[in-house]
Amino acid sequence: MSFNEAFRYDGKRVVVVGGATGIGAAAAELAKQAGAELVVMDFAEITLPGVEAIHVNLAERQSIDAALERCGGPVDALFSCAGVADGTPGIERINFAGHRHIIETSLSKGMLSRGSAVCLISSAAGLGWESNFEELSGLLDTPDFDAAAQWFVDHGKADYFHTKQAVCAYVARESLRLMKQGVRINAICPGPTDTPLAQANKDTWLEFGSDYREAAGIQPFTPKEQAYPLLFLCSDAARAIAGITLLSDAGWLYSGVTGSFPDATAIANLLLGRG
Repeated sequence: MSFNEAFRYDGKRVVVVGGATGIGAAAAELAKQAGAELVVMDFAEITLPGVEAIHVNLAERQSIDAALERCGGPVDALFSCAGVADGTPGIERINFAGHRHIIETSLSKGMLSRGSAVCLISSAAGLGWESNFEELSGLLDTPDFDAAAQWFVDHGKADYFHTKQAVCAYVARESLRLMKQGVRINAICPGPTDTPLAQANKDTWLEFGSDYREAAGIQPFTPKEQAYPLLFLCSDAARAIAGITLLSDAGWLYSGVTGSFPDATAIANLLLGRG
C-alpha cells in the first residue's frame, strides 16, 4: 500500500452518523472526496449530493434499528458525530446510548468486519473521565440502549458532561474487545469549533479558551479542521492506533497542565480531576 493509498477511502463504504451539519458534514464531504461510498444518517435534512441519506432519531431505539436495517453492510468506517447540548430532551440517548447501540448492533450483525474502524466525537467535557471510571463502568456494563439511557437518569447524570465522559470511557475500555474482532475504535476531543451547535451555545462554547487562542494567534477551528483527524483515525494509515481520545485542541490542555499558559492551569487541572 502506498503512502497516498493509506490515507484514502477508495473502495470503502463509510457511514457518518450526524453528517448533515458541523463536523459530521465536513467528515462526510472529505470521505466522499477521498473515494468512499457514503451513507449519511441524521435527524436533520441531508443535503450532500451523491450519498445514501437515511433519517434517524438517536433518541429512539426503533428508529436506530430501522436505519441500520436500511443501511446494511459492510461498513468499513463508522463516524459517530451527532451530538446535542444540555437542555435537549434525550441527551443521554443522543450523545451516548444511541451511538453505542449503533456500534454494538453493527458488530453483532457483522456489518463492521475485520479491518473496519470507528471514531466518535467527545469534548473537553469528557476530559478527566479516568477519575470517574469506576462509576462509569456501571454504565458501560449496562446491556442495551434502554438500560444505558436509564442509568443516566437514575444517577442524575443525563447531561452533556457525563455523556461525553462516557464516550471516552467506552472507547478506552472496549478497545481490546473490538480489536479482537479486528475493529479499531477511537475518538477525538475537539477544541472550540465553529459549528451550528457551538453557535447556538457561543457564549460558553466559543468563548472557552479564547484567551489561549488570542495568545497563540489562532481562531476557533472550522469543522473541516476537526474532520481531518477523524478521517485519519479511521484510515489504514492509523492501523496502529486504537482506544484513544485524540486531543485536537491546538495544545490548550497541556499548556495549562505544564504552566506554559498559566491562565489555563486551573481549569485544565479541574477538567482532569486534579483539583
